[in-house]
Amino acid sequence: MKIALKYPEHIREILTRRYHNHCRNWLDERERKNQGWPIQLILGKPTEEDVQRQSDAVRRWMAIWQSWSGEGELIWRERRFRTFGSQCLPEKIQFQNPESISAWIGESQRWQKAKERYSRFILRWPEISSCLARYYDNLADYRDDDFQRLEDLLTWLLANPNSNLYPRQMPIAGLDTKWVDRRKTMVSHLLAVLKNETIVGRDFFQCCGLKPPSTLIRMRILDPVLRQVVGGLIDIAAPLDELARLNLHASRVYIIENLQTGLSFCDEDGSVVIMHLGYNVDVLSRLPWVKRAHCIYWGDLDTHGFAILHRARSHIPHLQSVLMDEVTLLRNRALWVEEKEPHSASHLELLTAAEQQVYQGLKQSRWGEKVRLEQERIAWDYACEVISCIEKRKLSLERLSHIFDHEGIIEKL
Repeated sequence: MKIALKYPEHIREILTRRYHNHCRNWLDERERKNQGWPIQLILGKPTEEDVQRQSDAVRRWMAIWQSWSGEGELIWRERRFRTFGSQCLPEKIQFQNPESISAWIGESQRWQKAKERYSRFILRWPEISSCLARYYDNLADYRDDDFQRLEDLLTWLLANPNSNLYPRQMPIAGLDTKWVDRRKTMVSHLLAVLKNETIVGRDFFQCCGLKPPSTLIRMRILDPVLRQVVGGLIDIAAPLDELARLNLHASRVYIIENLQTGLSFCDEDGSVVIMHLGYNVDVLSRLPWVKRAHCIYWGDLDTHGFAILHRARSHIPHLQSVLMDEVTLLRNRALWVEEKEPHSASHLELLTAAEQQVYQGLKQSRWGEKVRLEQERIAWDYACEVISCIEKRKLSLERLSHIFDHEGIIEKL
């Protein structure tokens, strides 16, 4: 049986894991006092039998630690053996502070930078001591100008809590949209703590008192009569609020994920195509004329396509899907690609039974690993035929219902 002896490389592995798991807590002096410093790691306790059976391994282990020099305090203990007499063996290594651990694993520079920046912030804003520590990687890795920009941004937002400016309008050197976008979560969190507010149910712009950029919706009006409402325009990209005010009496609205697929639709009475929303389908709830129409969703035949359909249906319960069925999937097997990161939900309750069956099939790899059929790969003539059949069937039912209502046979089909 192999003796459980730890060598410097084993200690490095242990310290690396401990550093990455606990370095955030080590930044806070109060938290550090509750974490059992100094940290001690046992190097091994070979018995007399171990020494007899594996004397070469024990001697090698002792020699390595005798020649070792580095961070931490190596503690030796005298052991008495019947056969070998008194022997001084390395028992454990002890670390007094995070500095010695970060030096051992080559993280001294990152640790010192994170510690200095953390101290600088909590000296100014003590109330963020606990939440700031969770952003250890930002503190350790930001360039100096990025860190200064973060401090300037928090300072300005605290002084101007309800500016209603766009982010680019803030008078802060080097601030741009991309810089802000990458740090929205951290800025919102730190600012909420500084202002003693909650961020639950509030987005970045609400937390910061800033004006959000307009949400542009891309759509095409397929009906020449409906185009008169917007001066004859066919292809429109306009702010959501403006489109919500349109008095658009559309009888049918197609919600199409792929932009080029949406652009391929031909003129059709009473119809509008809304394109390329992705998971931003929540905006549909703010378009009154969409809720009144017969809505049809066509997205990619993958787990995310069904997740978007599920989300859209929470706002438009009567939303109908098209070309998102098993027949379409299997008919286009040659066009499948890989879905890199399938959706995590095990069940989407707003899917129909047929939709749920396909979603579960994709999740469970019924037809292969990570199957994905992009909607634009489906032959356009086939797609048009399927959509046309759905509309013809709906119109037939509407006419039949109208006749029955008129004759008083049934109140509602």
